[in-house]
Amino acid sequence: MPIEEILDQLDELIDRSWSLPLTGGRCVVDADKVRELLDDVRLNLPTEIRQAQSIVADRTEIVDAAKKEAEAIIARAEKRAAALVEEQEIVRQSKNKAAEITQQAQQQSREMRQSAKDFVDSILKNTEETLGASLNEVKSTRAAFNQQQKAAQASAQQAQK
Repeated sequence: MPIEEILDQLDELIDRSWSLPLTGGRCVVDADKVRELLDDVRLNLPTEIRQAQSIVADRTEIVDAAKKEAEAIIARAEKRAAALVEEQEIVRQSKNKAAEITQQAQQQSREMRQSAKDFVDSILKNTEETLGASLNEVKSTRAAFNQQQKAAQASAQQAQK
């Protein structure tokens, strides 16, 4: 018989008992019947307690399993978050390196263009100077030639006279 029924019977037994006057609510009950019900409680109590202990143990196991699962989920989440942070750090470093390489390439390009301009200007200056010197030499050679021609004509004219 379940403990609940036994306790209900015990409660009914007390309700049906008669009260003693001037005793502050004390009553007379059938002691044999109370003992019999208490024995029934004792016989049925271990099963109920075992069931309660089993429920508590199951609850503890479930809570422990849930805690372990939660810890595993948190660990995986932290690991994933760390991986994402690391990945973001790698991306950030890559972007910084790319920007640095681009900046260096642009600087080298500017320097190479300036060097090329300076080289071309130098070549053109040297060419201009060489052509100028050649032009002066041509002019002086022509002037000398013309002077020799005039001198030769003047001497030919004096020889004819």
